[in-house]
Amino acid sequence: MMIAHRTLMLRDGDRTIPVAITIFAPEKTEARGWGCRYVVAWPDKPSDRTMFGFDSVQALLHSLQTIGAEIYSSSYHKSGRLFWDKPGDGYGFPVVQTLRDLLVGSDAQYF
Repeated sequence: MMIAHRTLMLRDGDRTIPVAITIFAPEKTEARGWGCRYVVAWPDKPSDRTMFGFDSVQALLHSLQTIGAEIYSSSYHKSGRLFWDKPGDGYGFPVVQTLRDLLVGSDAQYF
């Protein structure tokens, strides 16, 4: 079940391409605790991953942090063409401590 959705925008010449991010409810698994699936609909190759945790909160947090890491390490971010609300103001996803030097805009202030 989808629990959250955000759409980032990618400038490509004269057009703007939506990049949908969908987060699903954490689910209990037999072998690995809890898993939280997310999908980032990158234009060239969508990513569909599941992050695991001891409980549902940890699985959700790991997914949010991994989304943040994926966005900030993407060629789209590095090119400056990716944005959420306004260019250069971040994407609203947390990252782990070791990646905080990559944050921009409001992300750098709040995360």
